[in-house]
Formats: sequence, structure tokens, C-alpha cells
Amino acid sequence: MQEIKREILLDRAASLLADGTVDRVLGWKNGEFDYDVTPAVFRTQQDLEDFVWNGFCGANFSKYLVGETRKGEGKVLAFLKPCDTYSFNQLLTEHRFNREKVYAIGVPCDGMLDIRKVKEAADGVRSAEIAGGQVIIHTLYDGDVTVPAEDLLAERCIHCKSKKHVAYDELLGEDGAVCETGRFDEVARLEKMTPDERYAFWQNELSRCIRCNACRDVCPACTCEKCVFDNPESPVENKAAANSFEEKMFHIIRAFHVAGRCTDCGECSRVCPQHIPLHLLNRKFIKDIDTLYGDYQAGAEVGSRAPIVNYTEDDPEPAEAVERGDENA
Repeated sequence: MQEIKREILLDRAASLLADGTVDRVLGWKNGEFDYDVTPAVFRTQQDLEDFVWNGFCGANFSKYLVGETRKGEGKVLAFLKPCDTYSFNQLLTEHRFNREKVYAIGVPCDGMLDIRKVKEAADGVRSAEIAGGQVIIHTLYDGDVTVPAEDLLAERCIHCKSKKHVAYDELLGEDGAVCETGRFDEVARLEKMTPDERYAFWQNELSRCIRCNACRDVCPACTCEKCVFDNPESPVENKAAANSFEEKMFHIIRAFHVAGRCTDCGECSRVCPQHIPLHLLNRKFIKDIDTLYGDYQAGAEVGSRAPIVNYTEDDPEPAEAVERGDENA
């Protein structure tokens, strides 16, 4: 994991700042703990002393570029993992930021760690580092605990859709390829449930939602200037669910809004404080779109039109979709 070392990213960031190619760097820095890594903007060489690159740098920077490119005239440097570049392209397709204001560097990635799994593997986690395919967890009580890195990968990395960058100005290291990792297996398992079983599954998962809006705020596909959930004229403005119907409505509306545009980056599930597998709702839409209209990956190239907004004479009739929905509802 993490074949590209921090020093390589740091050197490129410092060099591009020094020669004026960019005037700020979008990267990562530690929070309260070493595993609490958060996105940050670095403007000077001194700021870059806090720059980190490790197995906890899972944040997708694409959405941050929407706001960051509106600040000033200079370019911002963004380090993008392969999965991030799909969101990057999708946002360009939707004209959400100015490509000329971004210098994108592709960074190879063999997967990011899930801090929840790390905490389950050891008590009193202080920090963790990756070495030779192993994660060395430094604890407060039991010394160092070593666990195979593959056992601690985030779900989206276990089922990684691609290690190939589809957008960059500069690439560090060698590029990868599109992956076949069975990312729709869990969706297929849910489809095989009876309607009552599936209802119970989602009832249990969504009942934990606290309407913190973290999934919406981090989602690269959610970039409306005025979100319906922030609209005081709507009956769903920023409020906790009053009943089980409202509990589900927020996530169902969001899933429909991003259908055909979701790149399956998994950020929604990563940031959910209640550990709700929200990515499964989006993957269900992706799987159905692939089945009904042919394979389509949002963000694979700039300017591509999602099948559900692109009419062709071979499109399935509405009845076909309804019939299939009855089979897998």
C-alpha cells in the first residue's frame, strides 16, 4: 500500500508553489489524532510542514474544488487518487468548476484504511503506519499491534472500481487499470431478499440517521446552489425525522437526485457517523442503469451523458423497467 511516499508529494507541492504554477495546495493534515486526517489548504512552504500522506487520506478532493476555484485567480494544486478523478470529471461535465484553475496530480493508491476496523483491531489506538503490507497500530495500552493491511481496508477499497486515473496534469508513479472486484455482490444479495426482509434491512439502517447532512455535504454529486433540504419553502428543510417515512425520504430523494451521476466514490458511507451503508442505495441505481441501458461509469470521461438523460431508440420502454422493478424491488 501507499507506494508513493509523503516526501514525493511534498517536494512536488513545494516546487509548484515556489515557481508560481499554483498559489495554494489542497492536501491533508492531521487532526487531533494521527488517524484523524482532514483536508486542508496550504499556502506557504511553512504550511506544508503539516502536510501528510498516509493510509487515512481517504477524502475525495473533487467537491472541495467547487468552492476553492472560486477564491482568487491563481491555480490550486489537488492530489487525486484514481477514484477521485471520476468525480473530478463528472463535476467538469456539469460545469461546476473551472478546469484552468486546477493543477491535478494523480497519486497511485492501493487502498485506504477504515479507522473503524483499526479501532476494532486494537484498543487505545494512538496512531498507525503501513509497512510491507502490514499495518502497525501503536496503542496506549498494549504496545504495537500488527495486522495485515488487507484486513483493514475501507469497503470501497475492497471493492475498488478502478486504479486508473482518468484525469490529471501530472501522474506520480505508474497508472493502474479498471478493476473487477464484485462491487455489486452486496446489492445482488439485497435483491434476493423478500420485500419484507429488504424493508426491515433499510428500516434498521436508516433508523440511525441523525440528519447531520454529512453525506450530502461531502458528496461530489450534491453541488446544487440551493439544496432542497436547505429550502425554507420545502417541508423537508434541515430537520430531524418526525417519523419513519421522513427518515427514509431524505436518503431516497438524495439517491434519486444523484442517479446516473454518482461515481461510486463511497464518500457518503465514509463520513456517516452512524455507519449507514449509504453507498448501497447508489450502487443499486448504478446496477439497474447498467442492466437497462448498458454499462456506464459516471465520470469516466468529460462530457459523457448519463443514459437516463440521453434518449436512444433502443432505450427500454417504461414497462420493462417497471417489470424488472417488480422482480427485484
